[in-house]
Amino acid sequence: MSAPESAAVRRRFQDKVVVVTGAAQGIGSVVARQVAAEGGLTVLADRSDLVFDVAAGIRDAGGTAHPFTCDLETYAGATSLMTEAVAQFGRIDVLVNNVGGTIWAKPFEHYEEQQIEAEIRRSLFPTLWCCRAALPHMADRGSGVIVNVSSIATRSINRVPYAAAKGGVNALTASLAFEAAGKGIRVVATAPGGTEAPPRKIPRNPTEQSEQEGEWYQQIVDQTVASTHVKRYGTLAEQAAPILFLASDEASYITGSVLPVGGGDQG
Repeated sequence: MSAPESAAVRRRFQDKVVVVTGAAQGIGSVVARQVAAEGGLTVLADRSDLVFDVAAGIRDAGGTAHPFTCDLETYAGATSLMTEAVAQFGRIDVLVNNVGGTIWAKPFEHYEEQQIEAEIRRSLFPTLWCCRAALPHMADRGSGVIVNVSSIATRSINRVPYAAAKGGVNALTASLAFEAAGKGIRVVATAPGGTEAPPRKIPRNPTEQSEQEGEWYQQIVDQTVASTHVKRYGTLAEQAAPILFLASDEASYITGSVLPVGGGDQG
């Protein structure tokens, strides 16, 4: 039995409303497609119109997908997304916070003030805002799951602002889990390591890398591989699988945990 057939048989998300952010490409798009294949009613959020193509692919495969574009670096964008999800499907059962990613790669002393702020806005605030916006809807129903996507890069080189942002995601996950457990809400996270993926259709940093920046980025690659036990990058499927597990009822006794998914690198 193939992996897609197996996932479809399991139907872990049958009729559950699952909001996936950063769903236009990469890990987010894989998670969205697999949730839909397992019967989920997906809401796909991204700032890029590419999210409409992902949704169309899901519908062509017989799944349910509602695309929505918004800027999740703002609270207004996050609240508009949750309002849209409830308007479409009546509730939010699962929220997967997947927005984030390193914009620049260089030693900390070379970051400019606005670049530091941009990294924090990209990789912390979408998760912070979406958690805040989804919580009232989940609390009213007395149930829900929030899966945050962090990173093992909380211990790495040449991306200190990104590491600080993802460290914030880890702290948010642990602290919010304490508060939300009494409301029937689980809050968990995965911490992906280096991941092989097709070239991004919309790059995080559209500016062409200089030779020096290329060298700094290669240092990240080398350090990431060296820090893993298996000495390779992971695949998109290998990153999506733990997210799906934590989002499902199979993980009903897990909350407040951050699961490293880095080939042995604990971050």
